Amino acid sequence: MSTRIAFLKGHGTENDFVIVPDPENTVDLSPAAVAALCDRRAGIGGDGLLHVVRSAAHPEARSMAAEAEWFMDYRNGDGSVAEMCGNGVRVFARHLQRAGHVAEGDLKVATRAGVKSVHLDKEGDVTVGMGRALLPEGDVTVTVGERSWPARNVNMGNPHAVAFVADLDHAGHLYDPPPVAPLSAYPDGVNVEFVVDRGLRHVALRVHERGSGETRSCGTGACAVAVATARRDGVDPAVTGVPATYTVDVPGGRLVITEHPDGEIEMTGPAVIVAEGHIDAEWLETMTP
Repeated sequence: MSTRIAFLKGHGTENDFVIVPDPENTVDLSPAAVAALCDRRAGIGGDGLLHVVRSAAHPEARSMAAEAEWFMDYRNGDGSVAEMCGNGVRVFARHLQRAGHVAEGDLKVATRAGVKSVHLDKEGDVTVGMGRALLPEGDVTVTVGERSWPARNVNMGNPHAVAFVADLDHAGHLYDPPPVAPLSAYPDGVNVEFVVDRGLRHVALRVHERGSGETRSCGTGACAVAVATARRDGVDPAVTGVPATYTVDVPGGRLVITEHPDGEIEMTGPAVIVAEGHIDAEWLETMTP
């Protein structure tokens, strides 16, 4: 391992990430190493880690290499592997642009949830094609303390339970995963969103992200919330033939979500690179059992 490993730090609506550029997939990022890097006191700090690898160099992405040159090998803050991160894709694309790998305009990014389409403005927001939402059948309930709410099961490549509440404070501290029943609905864990109305097609959320705790933003969660809110409102673009756009406020900012008649969902929001430097590889080795 090199004695110096390059890294950057970035965020999308304050959902923040350690970014490790590694085009040829030569850096060993074990779960323990990722958790150490994401530690906010003893490491760099982040909700997750974006491992930037060429698709052809990663065994999980080689089948997508002809369509997307770059693979977002995303890890949660606890080191676990995740299928997809909407804010992460925007920051990932901004890094590729900043590093000179891509220009503004359209590009494709490979993820564990498939290939995502991205549009990069030169200085402004980034729009990501998030795919289609799946709405599994079955009743789901979320509980915090003595309160319980029915929740909508939405899958955006990763699982979500969306609960509409009267006050976001009812979500509690969200350090620990809110209990969700039945457990069989989410065998691999779940992201839980608590949602309140702010106005016409305008909502706000708080979220517990699986493997990360409460975060300032969740892109796939914002998409899940927009779809769940639309169905609650009796809005289905597949039926009306008209796109539906919802503004979703997150603790770290604002995202705009549009669901199209063909089911495709687009998310638009900021993506910022704030710092870059080098990781001491010897330190990282001491943090890895």
